Amino acid sequence: MLLDTSIDYLKGVGPSRADLLKRELGIFTYRQLLQHYPFRYVDKTKFHRINSIGKSEDPVQIRGILRKMTLQGDGRKRRLVGTFRDNTGVLELVWFKGIKWIQDSLKVGAEYVIYGTPNVFNGKINIVHPEIELMNPNKEKKPSTLEPIYHTTDKLRAKRLDAKGISKLMQELLKIIHSKRQQLHETLPLLLINSLKFPTRWEAMLWVHFPINQAQQKAARNRLKFEELFFMQLRILRAKGQRKLGIRGFIFEKIGTYFNTFYKNNLKFDLTGAQKRVLREIRQDMRSNLQMNRLLQGDVGSGKTVVGFMSILMALDNDFQAAMIAPTEILAQQHFESLQEMAAGLDIRIEILTGSTKTKARRTLLEDLAEGKIQILLGTHALLEDKVIFKNLGLAIVDEQHRFGVAQRAKMWRKNKNGVPHILVMTATPIPRTLAMTVYGDLDVSVIDEMPPGRKPIQTFHKYENTHRLWVFGQMKREIAKGHQVYVVYPLIEDTGKETMADIKNLDEGHQVLSREFPMPQYQISVVHGRQKPEDKEFEMQRFIKGETQIMIATTVIEVGVNVPNATMMIIENAERFGLAQLHQLRGRVGRGGGDAYCILITGYKLSSDGKFRMKTMTETTDGFKISEADLKLRGPGNIEGTQQSGILSFKIADLVKDGAILREARKLAAKILEDDPNLEHEDNRPILFQLNQSQTKKGFGRIS
Repeated sequence: MLLDTSIDYLKGVGPSRADLLKRELGIFTYRQLLQHYPFRYVDKTKFHRINSIGKSEDPVQIRGILRKMTLQGDGRKRRLVGTFRDNTGVLELVWFKGIKWIQDSLKVGAEYVIYGTPNVFNGKINIVHPEIELMNPNKEKKPSTLEPIYHTTDKLRAKRLDAKGISKLMQELLKIIHSKRQQLHETLPLLLINSLKFPTRWEAMLWVHFPINQAQQKAARNRLKFEELFFMQLRILRAKGQRKLGIRGFIFEKIGTYFNTFYKNNLKFDLTGAQKRVLREIRQDMRSNLQMNRLLQGDVGSGKTVVGFMSILMALDNDFQAAMIAPTEILAQQHFESLQEMAAGLDIRIEILTGSTKTKARRTLLEDLAEGKIQILLGTHALLEDKVIFKNLGLAIVDEQHRFGVAQRAKMWRKNKNGVPHILVMTATPIPRTLAMTVYGDLDVSVIDEMPPGRKPIQTFHKYENTHRLWVFGQMKREIAKGHQVYVVYPLIEDTGKETMADIKNLDEGHQVLSREFPMPQYQISVVHGRQKPEDKEFEMQRFIKGETQIMIATTVIEVGVNVPNATMMIIENAERFGLAQLHQLRGRVGRGGGDAYCILITGYKLSSDGKFRMKTMTETTDGFKISEADLKLRGPGNIEGTQQSGILSFKIADLVKDGAILREARKLAAKILEDDPNLEHEDNRPILFQLNQSQTKKGFGRIS
């Protein structure tokens, strides 16, 4: 294949440039160079007049006469200033570097085309280090175009592979492709291209690199974005379909004594409509002879745990075991206590396995598990160890799934030698729709989008460290006087010496300040952080849970899983140092008792634009899905928790933040094509099958989320 030719063979590359392209940009073949798309374009299609411009963030192109050049200043302030005029006005051109070369190259009185970003200094318009080209009436005039700007590096620039250098290589490559157009296979069916009014693949490649106008550039990018997202969705949906056809699940035929007794006697509140809907979806999966692979999303406090437990009871009613894995010991212990409380009187044996489980107890536990004496096992990563074998595991629940790698989660599949357990993946970190269709696109998705009745929105305030400290202390004392409890969360455990901001508060410092403001014996304080021994952490946590302490000072170790209904205030120090998802999770630790609850975000006055955006978002909404969308816009998909390890977000041209509409259309059309032609055997779909066979498929991606 032409596009699989090594980049070494392209005219103008050579061995040293080829090595740099491989190392710096990962470009090994013609195909990879062709897919090194411009990230922006310089508009060379129009000229501006000097009297129409002022200070601007956008570059301008002007045609005029260089009237004068003078050297000004000395030493480091030395600069070359040129006077540039058209028939409407005058501006200055300024150079601080390469002055000798500029003086020798430019001719006073000659006509030039300049390009650059205008500034205003001392009331005069200037352009610093403009692009400048002599107007030559004898030179063949090039058509005005949108000039492509490519990502490059300093090492590549040293080899003259700046944006213009890469552009020359791209021109050379497109000449070769044009001469062998039959090898540039079409990837989409003709019917699809016509219905969406897309350019051909050749036109898209030509126009994306060298568009004559904005219309060509937009048409090419839309086609290539759609294509990238379409094939990604096709692979995901195809893998999902093949998994459903190829992997049989245990059939949970009955709803029996455990489920019915819990529902009638132990359930202390009415389920919300959303919880009932999700339970019906899970029930349908587990009775269908197909293995369930479902993602359960629900905001903090929406009632995922009880849905998970009732799903477990479905497994137990059909004589299967169940497991629940959590990312931390604190969360695993919290689930253990919650499930024991919910299972009271049901005669169910529930055990917990963590890294701190003693050797003798572990040995007995593993023996009983293998013999089927333990019905529900909770734990941390310890559950993934090869020695942990179930007699008949029917359901595995992965909580806060973004904390586990794909390979780790896949180990749960091998815990039952007689078949594959159903998988329920739960998260309290709402996932933006575009990410859900990509990273988790092979899962069936359930959403608990309704909060339990009576749960009030948490009131959130943004306050400044220097001016509101006494006010914050007053609010804390007011809540404690009511018999309530308060969290205070810090970003650091101790002063590492690496922080450059003098106002960063660490946990040790905060403990000293709060101990003075809230002295014993009137007040008691718990301290919890990640460096404590598990038993010390558990001791401090239990003191707070039992109400023996009124204040808990902690790091983000309490981000998930801590459930203290009496805690009504969350104070987050240096809140600008936390991401939106973390802030939302921390805020969700309070207000679980149904009464009024408060979250106070404390920052310094100097906030970045991102920091201001996060504080504004948190104070304006408590909707986790709105917050997740804001987080996606702010950080991009590659930095959202859980997506770094997904391996499918390395897009060449598509952007999940901006291209949600294209993604939805691509997924809809991919699903329709697979519904009509699951094996892509129709003549019309041959280009799709050819492209799928050419590209690398993510092994095992469709099997586990």
